[in-house]
Amino acid sequence: MKEKLLTVLICLFFFIGLVAHAKDITLSINKRFLNLPVSHQTDRKIMSFIIDGKKERDFRFRLASGEPDYWIFCDMQSYIGKKITISYDGDGLQQIYLDDKFAGQDSVYKEKNRPLLHYTQRRGWCNDPNGLVWYDGEYHLFYQHNPYEKEWENMHWGHAVSNDLLHWEELNEAIYPDQNGAAFSGSAVIDYNNTSGFGTKENPAMIAIYTGAGEKQVQCLAYSLDKGRTWIKYKNNPIIDSGSKWNTVDTRDPKVFWYNPNKEWVMVLNERDGHSIYTSRNLKNWTYESHVTGFWECPELFELPVDGDSNNKKWVMYGASGTYMIGSFDGRKFIPEAGKYYFSGGNIYAAQTFNNIPITDGRRVQIGWGRVNHFGLPINGCQTLPSELSLRTTKDGIRLFCNPIKELKKLEFSGFEAYNLTIEQANELLKEYSDNDVLRLRFVISLSHSTSAGLSYKGQNLLDYDMNGNRVNGIFYSPENMTSMELSVDMIVDRSIVEVFVDNGAYVHYVERRTNNDDGYMFWGNNIEIKSLKVNPMKSIWE
Repeated sequence: MKEKLLTVLICLFFFIGLVAHAKDITLSINKRFLNLPVSHQTDRKIMSFIIDGKKERDFRFRLASGEPDYWIFCDMQSYIGKKITISYDGDGLQQIYLDDKFAGQDSVYKEKNRPLLHYTQRRGWCNDPNGLVWYDGEYHLFYQHNPYEKEWENMHWGHAVSNDLLHWEELNEAIYPDQNGAAFSGSAVIDYNNTSGFGTKENPAMIAIYTGAGEKQVQCLAYSLDKGRTWIKYKNNPIIDSGSKWNTVDTRDPKVFWYNPNKEWVMVLNERDGHSIYTSRNLKNWTYESHVTGFWECPELFELPVDGDSNNKKWVMYGASGTYMIGSFDGRKFIPEAGKYYFSGGNIYAAQTFNNIPITDGRRVQIGWGRVNHFGLPINGCQTLPSELSLRTTKDGIRLFCNPIKELKKLEFSGFEAYNLTIEQANELLKEYSDNDVLRLRFVISLSHSTSAGLSYKGQNLLDYDMNGNRVNGIFYSPENMTSMELSVDMIVDRSIVEVFVDNGAYVHYVERRTNNDDGYMFWGNNIEIKSLKVNPMKSIWE
């Protein structure tokens, strides 16, 4: 009897301890935004949302019990009228509240250090662009997003749309983590022929294929019938589980496109030490075809005309780091024609190009992850400006070029243009723009006998060209115009990030902005001439 009583008491104390340790609050959802305070002095713990008795999500969260570092929000519009129970193994639940606005809404896009030209999410962390696709007048930008803090964790697919590649509207999260793990990178297509059976020819499905990253990495599918606003996950996920075949956990980042000559879908998937090719007739059942070594993460494969000649086309394969190969592709196997080259570097990673851009446009447009901080803001990272890719013949062979899209000119205010300037004359003209940190500068430097030259702002070299090593900001590239001893540059300065297109797009470098002193824009170099200089202040995309 005593033993039974002792057992009951132990169980009772254990239960009371659990109840005291695991805390929750219940709220009636009568307003749109659930505001939660974040503290980076707190360890992450699991937070759960239970809505009308059904678990809606779990995520790892740093709940502030005192003064928060910043606030994040969850859009509860679709749950208004229901009850939510929030469970968390820690303190701070009493600070969570519902409101018609999210905390800081009145100042968002107006903050001191938020970029004015580059897309940034309202709150949280972002990295790789995902699922870039055009459909019915909208460009869709999905991206890796942690909506709950400004560090990497809880990977979702964030979502924004634009009708001009400049002005973006952030929508709700598209794809959430599930039993297959976090929603890692992937791509999106429009299934016009309804090969998957998820839509109709009148209302084709938007299909997202992405990596589920849990104990292992597998490829999953989700589809939308309302232009990407809501998503349904395929009941038979995963569609590819290849880790055991390659004896690796690294199988991720599927890029899918329609290959018309074979009337089938092609997937390029990063596996172990390179990119694999898979094919499918229905987007659900995939066949392995081939493998190309030498690439890491976020594969791309696309065809481009050489020098604009539609009768002379080459295929380009690249990976997350900005290296690429040029070759041929027959729908099953990519055959490189030469080695690997760089076309971009610096603070960019995991670029992806848009699927389904109308044939009347014909451009290959890419966006990458800008790996930059925004000091004092509740966000991290940005998306680079959309840029157009092309193949051109150079003295060293065919190379990939990258230039700002033509639409960027719509953001330009009037500025000035000047020619044949000394450094002193150019720097004097630039003094007017010393406090303007959103600017486009296009210039040509005549190097003469100088072996290095550049442009600095606030004490930071935004351009540092070393002719002896053919290096821009420390990265080697093959110069296009060095026979004329001239360097052409198209530089787009924004808060937090600068994009530097060199030599008519032969190389582009991305720079995280730093402020080292109060100096304005200043050219430097020994015995150089500024042959041309065009400067335009830029409008905010958020206005």
